[in-house]
Amino acid sequence: MSELQFHVGDFDGPLDLLLYLISKHKLNICDIEISALLTQYLDAIEQMQQSDLELESEFLEMAARLVYIKTASLLPRPEEGEKLKAELQGQLLELSLCRQVAGELAQRYLGSRIFVRGQAALPVDLVYRGSHSPAELLAAYRLAAGKAKRRLPPPAAAFSGIVSRKFVSVTTKIVYILKKLYRTGAVDYEEFFHASDRSELVATFLAMLELMKSRRITVSEDNKTVYFCRGTPAGGGGEEENAHA
Repeated sequence: MSELQFHVGDFDGPLDLLLYLISKHKLNICDIEISALLTQYLDAIEQMQQSDLELESEFLEMAARLVYIKTASLLPRPEEGEKLKAELQGQLLELSLCRQVAGELAQRYLGSRIFVRGQAALPVDLVYRGSHSPAELLAAYRLAAGKAKRRLPPPAAAFSGIVSRKFVSVTTKIVYILKKLYRTGAVDYEEFFHASDRSELVATFLAMLELMKSRRITVSEDNKTVYFCRGTPAGGGGEEENAHA
């Protein structure tokens, strides 16, 4: 059977009331002044009785105990009083510690009887104690050296294939298309794109777009044949003269 707990006012037993009085009046729990504590305890009991609170026998027993400790400490040989006082101080310290632990556990309680432990301080050891074979160290060095090389800018030789390519202007391709169409009047679309150089292909395509925009050439609906427009728009004679050349 579990021990009965008494609730008088806001206190669970006489020890709880004593702790409250010690905290309220800022007494030293390790060196209690029994006379002051007894006076405050009796005043608290009297207030409870005036509030029509039914006092349990334990509260009255604690009052008698405090009176006895005070009386024993006034005798010529106060050893018994000091012993009883030390016993009471031990009980109060134990209860205070239990309340402190209960408060900490309440903050860590997650429900279903699960408690979270606080963060533990771990020692930090900065000394590397691993052991590796020479082959592993060589492989690690090569891996690190390879990563360092990848972070370097690319060498100039990597751009040689791009920089060395010839520049093909759109104007030269306009003249080329007009010359080819001026002789025959119509040419297959794919004949203009037999070159392997990308710059030349792009320049040819842009030249055809420009000529179509200025209505110098047209493309069939099936996109297979390019036709030369004989009617030259105003301001476009220069290009036709270049075609005759």
